[in-house]
Amino acid sequence: MDIIVKRNKGSALVYIVWGYIIWSLVPVIIAVIYSFNDGRSRTVWQGFSLRWWFTDPYASVFHNPETRNAIINSLILAFITLLVVTPLGITLAIGSQRIRGRGSHIVQGLTSAPLITPEIVVGAALLITFTRLFTAVPLGFVAQLLGNVTFSLASVVVIVRARLVSIGPSFEEAARDLGATRWQALRHVLLPMLWPSVMASLVVVFATVIDDFVITSFLSSGINSETVPLRIYSSVKGGATPALNALATLLVLASFTVLIIGLFGLSTWRKRHGEHGGLRAALADVTQIEN
Repeated sequence: MDIIVKRNKGSALVYIVWGYIIWSLVPVIIAVIYSFNDGRSRTVWQGFSLRWWFTDPYASVFHNPETRNAIINSLILAFITLLVVTPLGITLAIGSQRIRGRGSHIVQGLTSAPLITPEIVVGAALLITFTRLFTAVPLGFVAQLLGNVTFSLASVVVIVRARLVSIGPSFEEAARDLGATRWQALRHVLLPMLWPSVMASLVVVFATVIDDFVITSFLSSGINSETVPLRIYSSVKGGATPALNALATLLVLASFTVLIIGLFGLSTWRKRHGEHGGLRAALADVTQIEN
């Protein structure tokens, strides 16, 4: 009887998991499909076409100069944020993890505070900061970059610190006992073990920044600093066409591309260090960084 009950509970959990997957993916799939609609409707299928991607000389994604500008701005903002946030987040994670004493928990909590702070509050506060206090920072790309770095940094710190907790200090201590300096133990022992969490951080930060609307809109200076989310929002207000779906599809493709590149990079790193498993093991490393 107990075995039957356990099986039923297991089946119910499986149904819940698959229900969530379907619920979250179906709207995205529908949006992607309608980006290839021949007509202007985003709800009535009128045949397959690349009109909203390439063939329409005025309204397609890659022929509209404002849309192209938004795509370029989003990619540049996302990649530069990655370059700034990743090393800074690793440094903060290691530093906050090594603080000892009564203030250690306070420091670790404060470094994670942006994660629980409403993004609209962060955006409004940064707008006031850049327009009232640090007026040398102009609104536009520079302010958007600083805002996204500020908000996404906590994600890297939390992800990397979770990996640090699971690793523990024993590997570094063993390296020091064998004659390695503190820097050598950090570079040759700890940092390679942090690589899965670094790749997970890259994917999370890229997906967050390229999809960000609140902070980017607060700190925008107009059309020159418009990103894809801002372009989508303005298109919805002005009468949307399937070009909007195509633009949204590009966001999804960009995030998955970064994920795939990260997995290939992690898989290559594993092979060079004599580990096996390929892409499946790399995906497990990225999604189970706490292990």
